[in-house]
Parts: sequence; C-alpha cells; structure tokens
Amino acid sequence: MADLAGVNGQRESFRVVGKPNLPGILSYALATGVAKFGIDYVLPDMLHAKFLRSPYANAKVLRVDTTKARAIPGVVDIVTWEDEDIKQLSSTPFGFGARRPWLDNIADQENAEVAVIVVAENEDICEEALRQLDIEWEVLPHVVDILKGRQADAPVIRPPEFNNFAADMFAPRPDPEHPKRGNVSFAITVQGDVDAGFKEADQVIEYDLKMPTFASHIPNPPGSAAWWFDDPYYGGGKSLHIEGAVQRKDAIGAMYGMPPEKTVQEGLFQGGKYCDWGMRKSQEITPLLARRTGRPVRCVNTREETFDFLMNERYMHLKVGIKNNGLITAVDDFSISDGGAQGNSAFGTANDQGYGPYYTLKCQNIRQSMEIVDSNRGKMYLSGQHCPFNWDAGTMAIYLIAEKLDRDPIDIAKLNLHGPTAQTDESPVPSFEACLEEGKKLMNWNWHRAGDKTLPDGRRHGASFRYQICPRHAFSGYDCKLELRKGQVHMPTQGPCTGIYAVECNAMVVAEELGLNYEDIKVDFDYRETFTPVGGGSDGTTASSWAMKECANILKQKILEAAAEEAENPPPPSMFSFGQPQEPSPLKGHKPGELDIVDGSVCVRADPSKAVPLARATSKNIFATYSGRPPASIWSTGMGRMLDTMNTAYCEVAVDTETGEVEILRFGVVADPGKVMRPTSLESQIDQVMFFSQGCQLLEEYVYDERTGVRLTANMLDYKKPTILDIPPVERRFLETRAGNAAYGASGISHSLANTHMVIIAIHNAIGVWVDPPATPDKVLKALGKA
Repeated sequence: MADLAGVNGQRESFRVVGKPNLPGILSYALATGVAKFGIDYVLPDMLHAKFLRSPYANAKVLRVDTTKARAIPGVVDIVTWEDEDIKQLSSTPFGFGARRPWLDNIADQENAEVAVIVVAENEDICEEALRQLDIEWEVLPHVVDILKGRQADAPVIRPPEFNNFAADMFAPRPDPEHPKRGNVSFAITVQGDVDAGFKEADQVIEYDLKMPTFASHIPNPPGSAAWWFDDPYYGGGKSLHIEGAVQRKDAIGAMYGMPPEKTVQEGLFQGGKYCDWGMRKSQEITPLLARRTGRPVRCVNTREETFDFLMNERYMHLKVGIKNNGLITAVDDFSISDGGAQGNSAFGTANDQGYGPYYTLKCQNIRQSMEIVDSNRGKMYLSGQHCPFNWDAGTMAIYLIAEKLDRDPIDIAKLNLHGPTAQTDESPVPSFEACLEEGKKLMNWNWHRAGDKTLPDGRRHGASFRYQICPRHAFSGYDCKLELRKGQVHMPTQGPCTGIYAVECNAMVVAEELGLNYEDIKVDFDYRETFTPVGGGSDGTTASSWAMKECANILKQKILEAAAEEAENPPPPSMFSFGQPQEPSPLKGHKPGELDIVDGSVCVRADPSKAVPLARATSKNIFATYSGRPPASIWSTGMGRMLDTMNTAYCEVAVDTETGEVEILRFGVVADPGKVMRPTSLESQIDQVMFFSQGCQLLEEYVYDERTGVRLTANMLDYKKPTILDIPPVERRFLETRAGNAAYGASGISHSLANTHMVIIAIHNAIGVWVDPPATPDKVLKALGKA
C-alpha cells in the first residue's frame, strides 16, 4: 500500500468506502428533471441572444448593415465586432503570444460565431433579425482535407500571428529549428538513438492507421443566463449573477472585472462535459448583454452548434523494429494531425508527445514526428476522453508483432512492459500481472490468428486486447472544511462540475474516518465555499478524498478533545432541562487518546460499551480545515516511465462477411484503481467509456462537402451514435492492490480505457484485413473485396 504520507492511509477495514449502491446526492434531481442547466433558466423580463454564424468554412465579414434588423419589433439590441465594449472583452488568458479578439469579423469554420449578436424578446425574433442583416462577405479558401492542406500548393488559411500554439497553455512553444510552413506546424521529439535501435532489430514492421474525428455531444448544450443586481451584502456597484457556467463563474467574473464575492452562481449542473473545460461564447457573453440592456439575458447553443471535436483526425505511419522474440528495439512514429480551427487545443496533437503510448515500453529509442495542419474542420476546446489520444498506436504494434510471430499479444505486451520504477526496470508490474491473470479467466482467453475462427452461425470471430495505466493527474490542491454543528457533520462544497460523483466519494471518506454512515454526512452545496472536488482524471475522487481524509481526522481529534472536556466539565443545564439531574458521562475520566468514534457514538476505545451518541457527546460547534494535496502521482512524476496501477481491456466481435455487419459480442475490463472508492461511479464510468469507444470505431463520422467546407453530419440523424439497442455487455472485474498513492492507496481510472482501435483490431483478427474506423458495413465489404 502506497498511501504512506497521510493519516490512516493503510486502513484495512472499510464500512463505507467501497460500498456499492450508495445513491448519488443529486441523482434524484438529474433523474426527475429538477436539475437546471443553462438552457433551463427562465427569468422575469428575460431577453434572448443569438450569434450570427458563418455559412462558410472560411470567410470574413467586410461590412454589415443592421438597419432592417433593428426595425423588427422585439429587437432590443444588436452588437457588432466594432463596438467598443466587445473590443474590451477578453477571455481569461491561458496561453502565450498573440490572441484574437473575443469577437471579430473572421469565421474560420462553418457555423462559427462571427461579427454580430442579436438580443430580442424571444429566439424567433433573434432568428428573423439575423436573416435581415445586410452582410458583405469575403469568402476565403478553405481546408477540410488535411492531407490536401499540407501540400505545398494548398491555400494558406491562417494569418501567421494566430496559431494554435499561442492559444493553448499545454502546447509546446514553436520550434525555431522547424518553422511553420504554409498550413503546417511541426512538433518533433526524440528519445534515445532511433537509428541504433533499428540496427539492433531482427525485423521491422510498418503500418498505417487513421484516427477519425468524433464529437463530444454535450448532453445539455452550453449556455448561460445572466443579470446584474444590487447586492444587499456587498456595496460598490452592481453584482453579477450568472447561471449555466458551473465552476467557471470566477473566470467569467474576471472577464467583467468582478471579484468572486460579487459573482453569484447558485446552480450545480453543467452537463457531461467530460474533460472539456473550455467555455463557449454563449456562456461568456450574457453578462455584457445584460449590462447593455438592463435586463436578464439568456444565450444557449443549439444541438447543431455543439458538434465540437472530442478528438481531432490523425493519420499515422509507424515503423517498429523488433527482435525475433518480439522485443521492441525502436519506434518511429510519423503523424499528420488536424490542427483544427483557431484556438483548437493542442491536446490530441503536440501535447501527446509529452507523454505517449510508448513510455510503458522497455524500448527507449523513440522518435515522434508530427505535422499539425491548420484546417477549417472544427475546434476541440480542451481535451477529450483519451489518455493520451494516440495510445492505440502502441496497441496496434503489439497486435501486429503477435501476428507476425504467431504469438499471443498478451505475451508480447508482458515482454515489452518495463518494471514499476523505470524503463530500465526488468521486474514485472504486480498490478499488470494481476489484471492479466484475472482477465484471462474473465474472457476464457484463447488466442487465435487472424481469420482462423468461425462461429457456429458462420460469422468470423475476432478478439483483441489492450492495456493502459490507471492515471490521476495530481496537479490539484484542495481546501477542505468540515463542521460539527448541532451534533451533525456538515461538508460544505461548491458542488459538482462535469457529471462526476466526487462529492459523494468525499462524503464516504468523511463517514469512514468519523465512524459514521454515508447518510450521516450532510453535504452543504454553496457556491461561496472554497472546496470543490475538481481535478484532472480521477483527482476529483482520489486526490480530493486524500485531502478530505486529512481534514476528517483533524475534526475527529477536535471532537474527541471536546467530548473528553465536556465529560469532565459538563455544560450547565439549559432552561429546558426542568431540573432533571444529569447523569455522569461514561466518558468521564478518559483522555482524548483513549476515546474513539464508532457507529455514530463517542466511546471508550478499550470498552466500546461505554459510549455516548455524537450529538450528546459535545454541544460545541467544531470546525476543521485542511489545505493540501497528496503526493504527486507516480505516472506524472515519471511521465509514464514509472508504473503502479494498471488496467486491461478485451473485446470479442463477430463479423458477417456477407453483409459486412460487425457485432461486438462482449467487452471485458479488468481494472486495478488501487482502491475502489465508489463502485457505482466506477462501473458507470467504464460502461460509458466502452460505449463511447464503440461509437467512434463503428458509427461516428464527420462528413464534409469539400467544395464548400460545410459539415454535412451535424445532426443526430446523420451523425450516428450507439443506442441502447446497439450496446454490448461490459463485464467488469475490479482489483485492489492499494498500489496508488492517493486516498487509501487509490489511483483511479481516469479516461484511460477509452480507445480508438480495440474493436478495429478485433475485426482484423476476425477477417484478416484492416478497416479504418468507423468500420461500417460498406467499408468492411470493400476491405473484403466484395463492394
């Protein structure tokens, strides 16, 4: 067990943590529709706002005449990019270098917000006013095919002062040795001696794979409602109330010069923006519009306007040197990646090179070369569900080596995985070995070569395997507070953020440490509180729980001290005691160190029968605080070169070679998160991420009209997602090695089980030919030479 730095990390017995089926605190609100998102706020005298959106993939507004639009009854305000207050507005800066204005007259993707905002009494009037704008457009050349966009004669679509490196704090600085050329930026990293690694190899395999773009499909389209008010508690002018920008109220307040105490956000719900922290313009603009009009204003994206990228398109060519036993000696990874529209995140492009799929390998000779091509295809706001995005490039290598050498890919993976301490460590990783042993039993694993197994119904059987680390990001610190008030323990928090149940995990830890039940912890949601269990990956659950565990033990010590003191010096009877004599406390004569809290009562450690219910043990209000973070996660300190907790995933498919239909027969997951905190959350996260992976490999696809650059699949009919009728069973097994270093030896799952090619590899194992995702029936038949 690795939680050595904190209090009680090596606890052996658990009453609450790890207990299944404990309800989510806000689940009822979500299930019944009581939960309110930005789109749900309706206020007296409320106005509505809509942006002008470009019908072109790349264009500039040269002039706009708003006369006809302003004349429409019900139009209250029209803002253009030339207005001074819009010019002064800027998002809170993340990155380096030049930044575009918050709203300008340039649209670098179809449907982008550009030039004009209309505010009216209702959305229909907004739409009519937008139609009545007299706009002079300059239509510019566009790129929606990144392979064509990287060619020397392709039109250059982006001014040099605006590039993705300047817009993303996570992107590397431009490399002066590889300056941008046309639409192409370059990112190159080299580890070891790649040429020497290939000379050492007995064989070399080369392969190509394509990772398609797919969408985030935020369940509740982003938007906000805002208004200004006279705050009775804080003077000095108006205060801002904004709803629909959960956990980003302070960032938006800063855009308008508002301190946190004068920026109000009471709502708790933001939708399932998993690992997507980017705010949309519809969530940032309403305070300005409300200030201009003096009335509440709501602005919400439509579903069509929310087809943002969750991952960008990438073409990869891999060259891998291997020994005859399957040991990898060198990797040369060349990628062409979609740089997207301006402001696209470097997650999924250059940021992958800081931590890639190859760092769990013993091989230290790795070159990653990437061409990042500016395009007008779309925008990825920050991150997505992959960790890193190109992990399955390594999964593919393991499978192909196994095919070439007629070996089980699990054996190839075991041979190439380095030990827990470094790439030079030859020792096995205990968590990985345990996951494999359990996974083989779960799946009744019996490997076969591609095309070698036919099912009784005549379809071809295929199987695949992959592994990943179970990361947590460990960059977040937490300011925790607990209060014993009138005999009840309260945990105040800003609340949830992106659909995670970290608040529940923290309440479970508090209950565990205080000897209470989960239901005994009263969660007080209050936007003014400091504590919020938000962090990258599993930090919201495991790292925040580590900090809360420390806080709970501080509170426990204070409670025991107060109980011992009151046992010796009971408070005088109140006026409502009516002269009834007070019996001596069974805790009398005992020091705090001799006491404990068990089953909701303060008791004598040596004789638990001597106990007093917590509500009677002390009449004091007691506060405890803790600020800090657990030790840095193993993988983040070693950037993948140090390993602790692991997971494995498996897939079985049946392919009908006559129709091209692919059926996923089952998914299997064996994961070791170190310590399972809340089983319900873990099970749901794994189910969700496997269904998500199914969609991007079998169904989801962006289609563009190359002539106009317009996206043709920006609706729920043409852009296919798995439904309840499509999803296969996901069989899960959880291990608890306690090898992490967050709460109780936990690490977490994060989004590491998301994959782009596990199903694709299983299809190849069934039919012996490659099909790029999405593997639709027509593509399968074409690969088989039948279409």
